[in-house]
Amino acid sequence: MQIENDLLGYPRLKIIQDPDMFSFSIDSMLLGDFVKIKKNTKRIMDLCTGNAAIPLYLSVKTKAEIHGVEIQQAVFDMALKGVQVNHLEDQIHLHHRDLKGISKEVGKLSFDIVTANPPFFKVPNEPHLNKNDYLTIARHEVMLTLEELIIEAHSLLNNGGSFYLVHRPDRLTDILSLLRKHDLEPKRMRLVQPRRNTKPNHVLIEASKNRLEGGLIVETPLVVYHKDNWTKAILDIYNIGRDSYVTQSTKP
Repeated sequence: MQIENDLLGYPRLKIIQDPDMFSFSIDSMLLGDFVKIKKNTKRIMDLCTGNAAIPLYLSVKTKAEIHGVEIQQAVFDMALKGVQVNHLEDQIHLHHRDLKGISKEVGKLSFDIVTANPPFFKVPNEPHLNKNDYLTIARHEVMLTLEELIIEAHSLLNNGGSFYLVHRPDRLTDILSLLRKHDLEPKRMRLVQPRRNTKPNHVLIEASKNRLEGGLIVETPLVVYHKDNWTKAILDIYNIGRDSYVTQSTKP
């Protein structure tokens, strides 16, 4: 059943979700916050857009033209409805299709920023995948591999453009090697830890197209929880005041 929610601390923004099929997660908000948008940014593409959580979040940060591509029809329909409910049709443009080859439709070398919250998991040799196809496609590389994603990001970006990715730390070796293979130089990285003394479970990466100068900046890890409450850093990402009491039961 589809429901309409506030995008947490952004009451002017609504997002359409279906708890039985697809809901946005903290991954999308972490990535949206990690993106640095310059004043001269004109076009942004969000790959694997889901229900358009990242385009909606980025619309708070910029007036730039934002595109999103989603392969699953029902999920795309939620994204489209979310854009319409927020009256953002003039800024956010959604494409229902396989993202492979999307650059031929929207323009090669024509985006300043590309973002992606893709499927995290390789398909195992003997797959025991979730019977819910929506979740299988969202979580596993059944329709799209990591390398195919990076190839498309390279095709979309103009020279010097930035690619932003959220993924799992155990895929970091693959990510860094594939980025360099396809002329996307890693420039900034931040690990995300559930709690201060736990292992990271997400990694945020920024890479620049054809910019080899400078090194990789590794930022201070982002910690999600202090005891059972979100940390101030997470409250700020969700635009929730410091006096708000958010418990683990309401985590994203």
